[in-house]
Amino acid sequence: MWLDTLGWTATAIFSSSYFFKQPAALRRIQAAAALLWVVYGTAIRSAPVVVANLIVAVAAVYASFRVATVSEVGSEPSRGLN
Repeated sequence: MWLDTLGWTATAIFSSSYFFKQPAALRRIQAAAALLWVVYGTAIRSAPVVVANLIVAVAAVYASFRVATVSEVGSEPSRGLN
């Protein structure tokens, strides 16, 4: 029973990520959901579920910080010669 609840919770969290407007927030929510899927995959002893969601979680965390860094750099005023 708790495994079903965990799986559906991960699904709900992942699905809700598409309602976030900021890319970094979307990816962090996706990473959190993927980590819940890792716990679920571990509990059901499914290596494909664990590995696939570890890849998703790492990619989502990396992308969320990369997007945040690019946004911060892009928001600085130009200091070049005009």
